[in-house]
Amino acid sequence: MRPVPTLPSVLLPLLLLSAPAAAQLAPMQPAFAPAAAPLACEAYSAAPMIEAQLFFGRNIGADVGVSERDWADFLDGEVTPRFPNGLTVIDASGHWRDSETGRLIREPSKVLTLLAEGGPATLSLIREIVESYKERFHQQSVGLAIRPVCVSF
Repeated sequence: MRPVPTLPSVLLPLLLLSAPAAAQLAPMQPAFAPAAAPLACEAYSAAPMIEAQLFFGRNIGADVGVSERDWADFLDGEVTPRFPNGLTVIDASGHWRDSETGRLIREPSKVLTLLAEGGPATLSLIREIVESYKERFHQQSVGLAIRPVCVSF
């Protein structure tokens, strides 16, 4: 006697196969990560927040066009007023594929890490920073990663 497949065992492979196609058809909407679960954070005597990492390339064309002075001015004028409670900046070396030429671009970069309360107001401030950098320094994009975290100071 042959076993009869259950509904979950039949549907799961179909869902897994259709997920990539559905993802390609769905319009790309920026998602906002909710803050970490309060109960999980309480176990660590921490508060639920988000961690946002922004990745800023410093080349303009083929040359380093965003000097250390330009970066400091941007940080002081655009980022710190929006997130005055603190942030971290790390010098980095990044590379990415240019969407217009298909070439691999290597460039010095800055990685900015922010810890903040999760919510639409925070996301709006982060978007303002991204758009300001792109406009001011003629950038195609600024990388952004947002994740829920538990934070204590």
